[in-house]
Amino acid sequence: MDLSKIKTLIDFVGRSSITELTVTEKDLTVRIFRSQPMAGEASADLARGQQSVTGASITLGPDELPAIGRTSAIPVKAPVSGVLHRSSAPGEGPFVKPGDEVTEGQTLFIIEAMKVFNKIAASRSGRIVSLTEIDGGEVETGDLLAEIA
Repeated sequence: MDLSKIKTLIDFVGRSSITELTVTEKDLTVRIFRSQPMAGEASADLARGQQSVTGASITLGPDELPAIGRTSAIPVKAPVSGVLHRSSAPGEGPFVKPGDEVTEGQTLFIIEAMKVFNKIAASRSGRIVSLTEIDGGEVETGDLLAEIA
């Protein structure tokens, strides 16, 4: 699935009244959802210069994951280019630190691309053995973000 299809799906969710859309093409699944701020949150976000946006999470298929036999640590790579966030909000603690135990599906990072917040989740359970120092900076598709042993 190319970036223009994903952008079209994001635009569709933004214009419609649906709150979540999941589309699978080949071995790539894209989940697009609309964040609904609770009462009072919207005004607090606007006061900080932020706005509620649509988010997405991307799940890689089996042939996009490295073979386990090659290394004991599984790399977590950036599925999209954008601004990497290691925490859910400025001033908050990071989602994970080196040495932390994580479970499959646990959020490790958020990559902001075109006002869409993409949650990057652990592809398996394990321990974080390496972690990028980038926080609030640009990453490119395929950049190594972390390794899980």
